[in-house]
Amino acid sequence: MADLVEGEGLEAAERIARHDLARLNYPAANWVPERFAPDGKRVLDVLVVGAGMCGQTAGWNLLREGIRNIRVIDQATYRHEGPWNTTARMPILRSPKHLIGPDLGVSSLTFRAWYEAQHGSAGWEALYKVKRLDWMDYLLWVRKVVDLPVENGVALTNLEPAERYLKATLSTGETISVRRVVLANGRDGAGGFKWPDFPSFDPNDRKRTGKAFHTLEEIDFGKFTGKRVGVLGVLATAVDNAATALEAGAREVICYARRPHLPQVNKSKGVSFPGFQRGQAMLDDDWRWKIYTYMLAAGSPPPHESVLRVQKLPGFSFHFAEPWLDMIVEGAGVTVKTTKATEHFDVVLLGTGFDVDMARRAELATFVPNIKLWGDVRSPEEADENPDAALYPYLGRGFELMEKEPGRTPLLGNIHVFNWGSILSHGPLAGDIPGLFVGSPRLTQAISHSLFRADMAQHVQNMFNQEDPELAPTNYFVPRDRRSGVL
Repeated sequence: MADLVEGEGLEAAERIARHDLARLNYPAANWVPERFAPDGKRVLDVLVVGAGMCGQTAGWNLLREGIRNIRVIDQATYRHEGPWNTTARMPILRSPKHLIGPDLGVSSLTFRAWYEAQHGSAGWEALYKVKRLDWMDYLLWVRKVVDLPVENGVALTNLEPAERYLKATLSTGETISVRRVVLANGRDGAGGFKWPDFPSFDPNDRKRTGKAFHTLEEIDFGKFTGKRVGVLGVLATAVDNAATALEAGAREVICYARRPHLPQVNKSKGVSFPGFQRGQAMLDDDWRWKIYTYMLAAGSPPPHESVLRVQKLPGFSFHFAEPWLDMIVEGAGVTVKTTKATEHFDVVLLGTGFDVDMARRAELATFVPNIKLWGDVRSPEEADENPDAALYPYLGRGFELMEKEPGRTPLLGNIHVFNWGSILSHGPLAGDIPGLFVGSPRLTQAISHSLFRADMAQHVQNMFNQEDPELAPTNYFVPRDRRSGVL
């Protein structure tokens, strides 16, 4: 590999990285034969939906494997892909600074290389953890260096079967025929926001505007000055939102929990090693169900840095063992009824996470009734005991959706779920930084294999037709029409 760049700036780092990519012959030449739809337009080989960390990495992985006829779209504007510059509100990432993933094994594309190019090795050694916006800038730098085209401001609005191919409708009004679709559309990409079920609260009621927010929504915290804020939830997102509100001038913030105390152990650290990351998808259903129903039930504590951040702020408190029973949005704010009291807040923040529920994805409505779920492969009793886990899609070895009733929707398997909905089937390989170095190559290999198999006859015919005579410059060259044996 090229010499390490220290403190020389990103231009030098980019030059080194591009040279390394050239040495590795990345990206490979396109090898997938062209196909044309009945309307005469070329069929797209892969549509990647989402250009955040997972979508960007998947897109580059496809390019470097010689699958070049792809498009990567993201509904957000440039530099707003993913949560980093929008709804993520922690100053630093939870992950250790040394983790890899978006680099796909190219050392000059690691976060460390990006950081050392600007701050030197001493700066790297002094760094505690990665700043959130630094991670955003790093991802965009990788995207630039690997020459990944991204279409910002474009969303997938509908996906349906159309003879041999999938028909994708985009928010621009364009319709395209596509062979494979990768849903790399974030943590809520296999469902949506999880809203609490209270008798007097309707998340679709416009009365909540400015008074009741989901913590994963974009929020103008500058409007919280002097206000009393109630937060439902005590995990990472809830705590970081609480701190952000107080730092923006809120008078008081209370975080409420059903639990008697904060979760104490991040169990995911116990499975964050290559053997587990590579092996979970190969386990039988019983083991996979056992592992992740436990993980989902256990929960993860907020990072200690987040708790330290908020506990030092005047006006903050936790209320444990005090679940909410109802919340009423009124003209002057929000009334919250708990098991212990009735409180009035100017604003409430709902840190209730997100649902994995494919039925909530309107763009997949045609396929939803036949998507195989984990609840379909477990006993009714197990599904009833773990209703959230039962709604996760049951995916194949390449993150592809599976049919509940085989043969009913044959193109369903051409849709790959490379978002948080894949966790029960594959583990956290499409959302958490530590698993990305396993998840993206697995996805890419599966798509590569499927495209190759589908075009096998043409590949073999191309082999038969291959005419690149090795001996043409010598005295022993024989023209094709005079050769004997296998031509």
